[in-house]
Amino acid sequence: MTTNFFNPVTTQTWTNGRHQVRCVKVIQETQDVRTFCFMAEQPVMFFFKPGQFVTLELEIDGQPVMRSYTISSSPSIPYSFSITVKQVPGGKVSNWLHANLRVGDELVVHGPVGNFNSIDFPAEKVLFLSGGVGITPLMSMTRWLFDTNASVDVEFVHSARAPRDVIYHRELVHMFSRIPEFKLHIICENKDDIGEAWAGYRGYLTKPLFELIVPDFMEREIFCCGPTPYMNAIKNILRANGFDMNHYHEESFGATPVEVREEVLELAEQAEVAAEQIDTSELHSIEFASSGKSVRIQPSETVHEAAAKLGLHIPKACGMGICGTCRVALKSGSVEMEHNGGITEEDVEEGYILSCCSRPKGNLVVDF
Repeated sequence: MTTNFFNPVTTQTWTNGRHQVRCVKVIQETQDVRTFCFMAEQPVMFFFKPGQFVTLELEIDGQPVMRSYTISSSPSIPYSFSITVKQVPGGKVSNWLHANLRVGDELVVHGPVGNFNSIDFPAEKVLFLSGGVGITPLMSMTRWLFDTNASVDVEFVHSARAPRDVIYHRELVHMFSRIPEFKLHIICENKDDIGEAWAGYRGYLTKPLFELIVPDFMEREIFCCGPTPYMNAIKNILRANGFDMNHYHEESFGATPVEVREEVLELAEQAEVAAEQIDTSELHSIEFASSGKSVRIQPSETVHEAAAKLGLHIPKACGMGICGTCRVALKSGSVEMEHNGGITEEDVEEGYILSCCSRPKGNLVVDF
């Protein structure tokens, strides 16, 4: 019943963790982009910081798969949340979602988490820069500012292949037509295959075009999301102008960077050498309370690696402390945790750790 949603006894508030949700709507945004809307079976207030993301826990071809997606909706509409997914050629998860996820289907999500958000970096003047489906976190931020009547000067510059590929185009035009302090600029890259009349900017966001569109960008808090080459080009423009990069923020989860992969290979080679010289007195005992299993590992190894040695599968997506999927409760002991925003200070105070990036300082007991 609809009245249940207004009953303070039954309504719960979203917290970072593992949640069962149901798909309630699928929206075809463009030819290869869909928005999937979710609600909980029992009313839940989906509060989060605009720009944060969730990680989907899926099973594809009999294999568990985790994938992170930014929340594209705004917490100002609290009883549901949405993700917007572009169908990528060869993309295992995006293609599966487009082909299989239907209204009524249930799945598990982890989150919300993420340091890339507009709440932690408040400013009176902001610049949103997006390329392609990178528009999703910035759309969440824009919807939030619009719905809350925030007194913020917003410049939104979005790059797309062609007019037909501009995600949320009509909604953007609607919002930006109603608030003078909101200014929208859309750049369509493909000059030969526009496919329809287009009187706006064409080409790529070069330095001269950047300075023409937003001449006061040096005074703004900048939020950027898009393909890696796009974000690198933006950063080059900003640095060339002496922009204070402390006021630049970008979405950072995704494929493991090449330099990280290379570092992992190098560390693996070092580990092989070190393994021959292990002093067993330096090993720490890691006990998994719920499973009744324990193992001894080196101080350089992670809690997640300890679990894997015992055949225990702690869900993991990014492996870099970004997504928060591998969160577990630490019952005793202490760790060195080098995360990248995948866990909140409140979670840490309550005794949670991210197993993928937590290394023992001594013997541990983990609730798993």
